Amino acid sequence: MIRIEGFTKKFGDKTAVANFNLHVEKGDIFGFIGPNGAGKTTTIRFLATLLKPTAGEAWINNYSVTKQPMEVRRSMGYMPDSFGVYEGMRVWEYLDFFAAAYNIKKEKRKQIIRDVIELLDLNNKRDDFVEGLSRGMKQRLCLAKTLVHDPDVLILDEPASGLDPRARHYIKELLKELQRMGKTIFISSHILAELADCCNKIGIIERGVLLASGDIKTIMSQVRENIILEIELLQPDPRLEKILWGFPGVQNVEAMGQVTRVEYQGDLREIPKLHKKLIEEGVELLYFRDLPADLEEVFMKVTKGEVA
Repeated sequence: MIRIEGFTKKFGDKTAVANFNLHVEKGDIFGFIGPNGAGKTTTIRFLATLLKPTAGEAWINNYSVTKQPMEVRRSMGYMPDSFGVYEGMRVWEYLDFFAAAYNIKKEKRKQIIRDVIELLDLNNKRDDFVEGLSRGMKQRLCLAKTLVHDPDVLILDEPASGLDPRARHYIKELLKELQRMGKTIFISSHILAELADCCNKIGIIERGVLLASGDIKTIMSQVRENIILEIELLQPDPRLEKILWGFPGVQNVEAMGQVTRVEYQGDLREIPKLHKKLIEEGVELLYFRDLPADLEEVFMKVTKGEVA
């Protein structure tokens, strides 16, 4: 659904993005990650047909971004990181304005507006003036505007920026629902934990260079040489540390309050034996689990060049 080949963008002597290649498949939620100034917004603006490349090409829904921009815009919904509102417009009028801009006939627009208002849970705001909405509601409205022409691909630049935890949770659940509806979503965000919850693929960019991309679980599995286990007991047991250090493959044991973290190097199939040994020794376990790498850890190691 999204394919980028050799995208390069220079601003004078500065190269913002260099030889960027990427493929996002239909139905993916692709998380685009990078520090400020890494080239995320430059890449997104190129995909949105708002920026001409210095070199390279991209296709959205098989339409060329540089040669078929109008077809791309009809296939894509773009939500920028910041957007203006039109004073004096009510919510439904704002949506009607954008639906008309996409040449949707008047008799169809009413039903479309009802549908996106329902999807974005804006029913009780339908007749409110846009400028009076909270930031969270404005974000919902901008996403509703992005959906009025039922695009196959959504490109969202920091859609949860500045939102409170409840509003961010709503946006995250909405993205999952849009994926179930068959949308392909390309999303940039600084909120890494929430991207991990809803994305199936990620790309990490720094200084205009794509450092890693692919399945999120595969990339996470590559950041650690050793397995990290977390163990919590019903009550403290002084025998725990001795048992752990006596088990082959244990590299480190670290007590962290109620939780003990164990670094293990060896065959994954041996871990159930450790669990069994603790039970046989009468250690009362509250939980025993493998602690996967999180997206923040992945980001920090990839941008430091620790992952190939």
